[in-house]
Amino acid sequence: MTGYLTMRLLLFIPTLILASLLIFGAMRVLPGDPASVILRSEEGGTYVSAQQYQQIRDALGLSDPIYVQYGKWMWSLVNGEFGGTSLSTREPISQIVQRRLPVTAQLTLYIFVLSMVISIPLGIVAAIYQDKWPDYLIRTVTISGHAIPNFWVALMVLLVLVLVAGWSPPLRYQPLWVDPVSHIQKVIWPVLILAWGYSAFITRMTRAHILETLRQDYVRTARSKGLPEMVVLGRHALRNALIPVVTVAGLYLGALLSGSLILENIFGIPGIGQGIVAGATQRDYPVIQSLTLLTVFFVLAINLLVDVLYAVIDPRISYSN
Repeated sequence: MTGYLTMRLLLFIPTLILASLLIFGAMRVLPGDPASVILRSEEGGTYVSAQQYQQIRDALGLSDPIYVQYGKWMWSLVNGEFGGTSLSTREPISQIVQRRLPVTAQLTLYIFVLSMVISIPLGIVAAIYQDKWPDYLIRTVTISGHAIPNFWVALMVLLVLVLVAGWSPPLRYQPLWVDPVSHIQKVIWPVLILAWGYSAFITRMTRAHILETLRQDYVRTARSKGLPEMVVLGRHALRNALIPVVTVAGLYLGALLSGSLILENIFGIPGIGQGIVAGATQRDYPVIQSLTLLTVFFVLAINLLVDVLYAVIDPRISYSN
């Protein structure tokens, strides 16, 4: 176990470096020039001379060789500047992260807690009532949640709320500790929509693995000893069935961080996803690179945490091979 985790930790930094190279390269391949965007916004669409254009590129460091630009960006990640400054607003990216990261983290926490509270009990009920009407109902709801794109559901929800109910979320995002009512109104629908898709997959996984565990010999032995069904389910079946569920939940949580990008923009939530899209519209390379790499970092960290949870849930698991 210790050797395996040590190897994973040693691979952590090379994986981040490889991701940074891919992200940095993608930004230079995509069309668009931040200098042109900035000049258009400053000059109001008027004619800009080649000298002015070159001056803004030199000031932004875009005239430097590619390897110099990459080295400066990587050094800014190491020295605490976290990517330097925004090309369009000149705001330090560390301040952007401090402002946006808690919003995305809080949104993800809501979705994760709500999904776990809903999906695991639903998976248990579906397994207990296999091929009966509760099982059919739960499977229908979960398959729909997994199959329908969450951005389409978000657009339909907004359409119904605005046109039919005459209600729309607050325009400004307020932290929970500042205005709880406005905060809940702002995040309630993206949380419910993302939790529907997230919990749908976890529910199906819980159901499948509990059914598989209930067919094992040690479960039949526990029943033959006269143990109550709830004891058999909770002490013997559920503990072993949760191992693959935790795996899927952890890996899917990483996808959830990136999947919230669209819904943050649809509902106007100022998180990491909205920051990436705002940077993309301005061709703001440092902002896009730094926020995307931050997302990659958390995905890798979550995957590592899942491996540690394996041993906590079932100490019999060995990583020696």
